[in-house]
Amino acid sequence: MQYPETNGILTFFYYKDLEKAAEFYEKIMGFQLIEDQKWAKIFKVKDNAYMGCVDGNIGYHKYSDTKPVMLTVIVDDPDEWYEHFKKNGVETINEPHDDKELNLRIFLLNDPEGYVIEIQKFNYTIP
Repeated sequence: MQYPETNGILTFFYYKDLEKAAEFYEKIMGFQLIEDQKWAKIFKVKDNAYMGCVDGNIGYHKYSDTKPVMLTVIVDDPDEWYEHFKKNGVETINEPHDDKELNLRIFLLNDPEGYVIEIQKFNYTIP
């Protein structure tokens, strides 16, 4: 089956404090702000992968204390990212560790409003 072409992925997260979330993703995560729509801010993560922070009082979805989604950031060196977070006063949920079952090196942290961010390295070549 042939499918229409796609150009990338953009996932939105909804916040009570949009400015605090946007500052975290720009200044701590190093994501590039490419579009400021006032109540939504879109960041380039890599190539054609984007994430957006949305004012949870205005956007399609509303802010919720429950965060049933996780942002996974694929990196070459999770330990370097762990040190980066420590240096910037960002607490993590756990330390970098190897998940032998999934063949990954990973650790977790929360963003300013409780979304879980997983920093992950595949210990094998992904397609």
